[in-house]
Parts: sequence; C-alpha cells; structure tokens
Amino acid sequence: MAPRIAVLGCGYWGSNHIRTLKSLGALYAVSDQNSDRAAGFAAEQGVLHIEVEDLFTRDDVDAIVLALPPQFHAEYATRAVTNGKDVLVEKPIALTVADAEAEVKAARDNGRVFMVGHVLRFHPAFEKLLELVQAGELGEVRYIHSHRLGLGKFHTENDALWDLAPHDLSMILALTGCEPVEVRGEGAALLDHLSDFAHLHLKFPGNLRGHLFASRLNPYRERRLTVVGTKAMAVFDDVEPWERKLAVYRHAVWQDNGQWAFTAEEPTYIRVGEGMPLTRECQHFIDCIETRAKPRTDGEEAINVLRILTAGTVNHGQ
Repeated sequence: MAPRIAVLGCGYWGSNHIRTLKSLGALYAVSDQNSDRAAGFAAEQGVLHIEVEDLFTRDDVDAIVLALPPQFHAEYATRAVTNGKDVLVEKPIALTVADAEAEVKAARDNGRVFMVGHVLRFHPAFEKLLELVQAGELGEVRYIHSHRLGLGKFHTENDALWDLAPHDLSMILALTGCEPVEVRGEGAALLDHLSDFAHLHLKFPGNLRGHLFASRLNPYRERRLTVVGTKAMAVFDDVEPWERKLAVYRHAVWQDNGQWAFTAEEPTYIRVGEGMPLTRECQHFIDCIETRAKPRTDGEEAINVLRILTAGTVNHGQ
C-alpha cells in the first residue's frame, strides 16, 4: 500500500503537490489554516480534510508535505517528526540556521525521513548535467554561474535571494560536492527593505568560483545554469524546449606565441528524457518513505543552503 501522505498548505505550490501526489496514488489528506480552502481541495481530489491541529497526531497519516510560508516550516516540521511523521519540507526549511539544525536533528532523533523541496535536483536535464560533470566530460570545473530572473513573486518575509536562490544553490552544491569557503552578497532593494536583485559570489576549495544572480523585478524570464570546465562548457536552460535544455560547447582557448587564441564551436544539444521535476521529486519521497533510504535532497543539504543564504543576505534596513 502506498504511504498515506497529507499536504499541509493549499497555496500555489501546495496545490501542485496535492495534484501530483494524487496522480501518484499517495494523497491521503489536505490541511490548511484556511479550512474552507482545504475542504474544497479535499472534495475536488476525493481525500480527507484534516484540521491543522489534528493532523500531527493522526495515526492514519504516514507523512506530511509542508508547503507553508517559510517562517512556519521549522515549527510544523518539528511537530510532525516528533509525532512520527516523515516530512518533505518546501524551501527554505527555516529562516535561521539554528531553526533548520533543530528540525533536522529532531527528524534524525526520531528516525524520520527529512527531505527538502529542492525540486530542480530532480530535473532530467540537471541530472544529465551532473552526470557529465562527474564523468569528467567538461574537464576540471573552474566556474559555475546561474541566473534566475523574472517578475515576482513578491513576499513580505523573504527577498529574491531567499525565494529564488535555494534552487540554484542546491544544484551548485551538487555539482561542486562541497560547501563554499567564502560567500559575499550584494543586493538592491527597490520596492521596500528586501532585495529585489541579489548577487552571490562564491569561492570553493581548489579555487573554483561561482556566481548567482536572482531577481524578482526583471522584465524577462531567465532560468540558466552554466558550468565552465577546462575541456568544455555546459548550459542548462530551463526556458528552452526539451530538445534544447542542455547544451555542451566544446570551445577551446590556448596560448600561441604569447597570445591568446580560441575556437568557438556550435553547441551540441544533449538528449534528456522528459519528466516533470515535481512528479519525480514526490516519487522519490514516496520511495524514501517505503525503503527508509536517505533522500537525495536531505536536511543537511538544506542547512548548507541556509548557511549560504544567511552569509549572503544584505540588510537594507527598515
């Protein structure tokens, strides 16, 4: 029998979890502080509506997906795991590193699965990019940069960095296999005291460098991750159609008689299997519940992402 999973939080992203888990045959219940909203989803999907305060102690609920405003994640995740529930917590899992460490420790102490919703780790194009890097197809990785730009969404509690950058940081950490030794942040707040434009400059062991640019006040949409290696460069562009999402450029740069020379090659587009990242993420969560395996995107990764976000946050004042 599939695990009985409840979704706590019926907002924009929570509703996507609801429909995805239903399609996988694992949606058991929905819950939200807005009881009428939760009841509507429950009726639509043919599942239980459980009040928030009753959810954590129900013996018939095996796991909970938490898709809440981030200031509530730590409290509710801790309540869930201490009551014997496995959890998938949307990003960011907390607003402080201390709260993140506490909820992850609670899960570990109670033998619970703790997974974080870094959904792009389950994108087939990123999985193939990671495979290329690990196989040495790009040579030694020297630089990674990402752009995640667009208009919205606008939040009162977290800025463009905290809302958008966790996706790219999770991918960068997977590609490098280590945490940065130096983080420097820059930001610009145009609407209020929260950064609408955010830059992170990252330095990793071995002199590998990285840069992340996130904006919620940009006129066009960009979702691009670039990896520069000594043998080739690769670009994961999630705005492109499936057949063009992953490109490898085998440019060459060398010195000739004291002068720099280079050749620019047309990209080779790498075929990747199509698949919705959220569906694959939710299936991975189900598999971890059933097998008790460690999630690909576990609590330690979430803590590492929070450390970088904290170090790179620019305080613009009130």
